Amino acid sequence: MPHAVARLRDARLARSAKPFIARGSRTARCVRCRVASSHCFCDWLPCVPTHSAVCLIMHDIEPLKPSNTGWLIADIVADTYAFTWNRTEVEPALLELLADPRYQPVVVFPGEYAEPERVVSAVEVADDKRPLFVLLDATWTEARKMFRKSPYLNRLPVLSLQAEVLSRYRLRRSTRSEHLCTAEVAALCLGLAGDEQGAGALDNWLDAFTDHYLAAKHHRTPDPDDATHQALAALGRG
Repeated sequence: MPHAVARLRDARLARSAKPFIARGSRTARCVRCRVASSHCFCDWLPCVPTHSAVCLIMHDIEPLKPSNTGWLIADIVADTYAFTWNRTEVEPALLELLADPRYQPVVVFPGEYAEPERVVSAVEVADDKRPLFVLLDATWTEARKMFRKSPYLNRLPVLSLQAEVLSRYRLRRSTRSEHLCTAEVAALCLGLAGDEQGAGALDNWLDAFTDHYLAAKHHRTPDPDDATHQALAALGRG
């Protein structure tokens, strides 16, 4: 069964009045991994258990972009939910998820944009609940707007990550190297929640995706014996 982001992409395409033309749209891509068919890396998809859950609130066209990394989170984290952000409306299913007693939701966003009393730096979850990381999947400018204009998030704590790493993501450019892509943020969250194996799998899955994506673009063959591929192979296949 397709995961949440794939289903959101299909729903977005179904209601489109005109086709979405992405960069490199003439390239024949694998429907499953979105990389050029000649460089498909589906066979490397690992299968790891994760206790945490992820809720992706995605800007309108994010699910359509081949370079979107929220898709990679859904590949690794079985309990990933995905919703399209709308300034004037909110999907009832999203509100139901945020109120689900199984989960303890927390919005992941820089603390400087939230009231100090909402900001936390660690994952503290009751014994009978699981962490639900709410990620705003968009460009930085869009994400700030989404954070300000989503009142249903105001009651949730804000997890402010103190990342001491620079982004490794090479498919989209940011003016600030400390701006992590959505998958990198999710991997840090998994690590904080004790899902170390899931965090490592997601980091390696992102690296493999980037490697195969760029290899197709530059007409080279990825090395199946490098550290990233070997780490994925050691996890077992999905």
